[in-house]
Amino acid sequence: MGTAKKAPAGNHPRLVRANAIPGCALTEALAAIGGRWKLFVVYRLADGPRHFAALRRSLPDVSAKVLAQQLRELQADGLVSRQRTGPVPATVHYSLTAHGLSVLPVAEQIRRWGLAHQAAFGGDACHDAGADPRATCDAATGLAARP
Repeated sequence: MGTAKKAPAGNHPRLVRANAIPGCALTEALAAIGGRWKLFVVYRLADGPRHFAALRRSLPDVSAKVLAQQLRELQADGLVSRQRTGPVPATVHYSLTAHGLSVLPVAEQIRRWGLAHQAAFGGDACHDAGADPRATCDAATGLAARP
């Protein structure tokens, strides 16, 4: 009587997300960068590669499960690369790909629009760091300041 080992759930190939509106570039872009934490992760990785624990410390409000999920989606969309640095248990470093770096100007425009929106509609004041595109809104999001 032989028993076959089952592969852990994490070893199955990931399915590609379907575009909600086929052929629409806007929905494709929103699927790639539209997660709650994705742009924050992109900002954190803009300064260089980071391992998972460093990313988690820089985003204290995100759970490990959600951060791992967001990183997998960013990796599947070609925005983030994942590199193991040795044998198991290896430190894994995440970094932006060239395609991921192309998101930074878009994210900066979204940040600027957010500032204008706050000013126009009286949203909570955000301690914005000005021209630094990797800055976060500490008071509004509860995130730690960028190192």
